[in-house]
Amino acid sequence: MEQIHAVRRIQFAAGHRVFQHESKCRNLHGHNYVAFFHARAESGLDAIGRVIDFSVLKEKLGGWVDENWDHGFLAWEKDTEALEAIRKVPGQKVYVTKRNPTAENMALELLLEVAPKVLAGTGVTLSRVVLWETENCYAEVQVDVR
Repeated sequence: MEQIHAVRRIQFAAGHRVFQHESKCRNLHGHNYVAFFHARAESGLDAIGRVIDFSVLKEKLGGWVDENWDHGFLAWEKDTEALEAIRKVPGQKVYVTKRNPTAENMALELLLEVAPKVLAGTGVTLSRVVLWETENCYAEVQVDVR
């Protein structure tokens, strides 16, 4: 059986630090991220042959990213030093994560926690998220789509 996905690319800039990293990523820093969201239809293609209109993915997923992560700082709830420091910056957007904000964990959060909420009622689910942190490094997470 074929598997058909619609893939939407979303770019955003965000800061983070990788708590207890053994090298320079332990410092506060940021990236220009690129996320690829792989959506699949729950009941096959729509009447005109699409998984979903790309603009819906942009509105739902891109809107969430813009509101919560873009030009903000992601800090792990257990990284009290980073949270304390970044909250001292007036007006700074802060998103508190349940996991250390590595590229892998960020992609996992988008796939398992964010997408089910923002895509509810659209007839699609995400099967995969690819998150480029730099031009040379990216993480992929996916669910079994059997």
